[in-house]
Amino acid sequence: MMKIQMVDLKGQYAKIKPEVDQAIQNVIDTTAFINGPQVKTFSADLAEYLGVKHVITCANGTDALQIALMALGLEQGDEVIVPCFTYVATVEVIALLKLKPVVTEVDPDTFNITAELIEKAITPRTKAIVPVHLFGQSADMAAIMAVARKHKLYVIEDTAQALGAEYIGIDGSSKKAGTIGDIGCTSFFPSKNLGCYGDGGALYTNNDELATLIRKIANHGQAKKYHHEVIGVNSRLDTIQAAILSVKLRQLDQYCKARRDAADYYDQYLAGLSWLQIPKRHQNSTHVFHQYTLKLVDPVDRNALKDHLLSLEIPSMVYYPIPLHLQEAFKTPDYNEGDFPVSERLCSQVLSLPVHTEMETEQQDYIIAGIKSFRK
Repeated sequence: MMKIQMVDLKGQYAKIKPEVDQAIQNVIDTTAFINGPQVKTFSADLAEYLGVKHVITCANGTDALQIALMALGLEQGDEVIVPCFTYVATVEVIALLKLKPVVTEVDPDTFNITAELIEKAITPRTKAIVPVHLFGQSADMAAIMAVARKHKLYVIEDTAQALGAEYIGIDGSSKKAGTIGDIGCTSFFPSKNLGCYGDGGALYTNNDELATLIRKIANHGQAKKYHHEVIGVNSRLDTIQAAILSVKLRQLDQYCKARRDAADYYDQYLAGLSWLQIPKRHQNSTHVFHQYTLKLVDPVDRNALKDHLLSLEIPSMVYYPIPLHLQEAFKTPDYNEGDFPVSERLCSQVLSLPVHTEMETEQQDYIIAGIKSFRK
């Protein structure tokens, strides 16, 4: 049987090995391992790619979200709206800062939060919204920003899975996901569309004052060494990772195209199966397919399908098996099982297939045949 992986980082590295190796060696030769010139270069290059004024790098995507919330000056007990169907990091940082996460339902087809669902969750204590651009496409940011302006709320975009995606406005203009709200946050975890070879993250904003504050917070609250103006954290992207990311940033559009081409191929041969739904593509966003996520239609047994694929040595993953309001760490009397039926149902329906920059037609044909053989 052929070897199939959810993400082929080794194959991707092989194609850019000389450039990556040289970039790493340059850092080692100068020994500027912390805040070396490559960090500044990568930040500037990413800002240009995104079309945003400021990019501030940090240690990981979770830190990016925490630093963003810290920069907004929220107070204990302030409410922050987040989708129920997402990774725990989005809500984790809210709780860590003693803010109150308010979870909301998501659209059953795009898996993203919507303006209508946000509006229903707003109270006098609401101060911010964190839309998550799940699996690789942007939420409807024009509508979300309209709600935010109406209620004077901050917007932090969680773009950890959608770096490179374009949000397309009603007038046909486009902006990169993460550059529309007050602050955008991303992760450079190795499996991301733009991944380093360790941990890394970044924040981006067009607001000069916010950018200055974010830089201070990420650097122990200081702009000048040993002069600590605000409470901060120690969160930085190391120079080796920045050097690697600079090499890979030049490939990002091609990486996104390769993922999109693989998704198109899946769509072509899986769309006719009545017992599953291929990913819905929102008309207001391009999709960079950090994940290619199917939604199974009842009465399909997801575990049986997963086991069937595994027997053929085809990996698959469930993102995510438990909605946020039912996670042990975040259970409160405010929410009960059944309160978010769409999210709860998605957690039992979704299944992600391998999708990455090195996908080959042969591999996809094998995966597609394996899926079809589950129900003949």
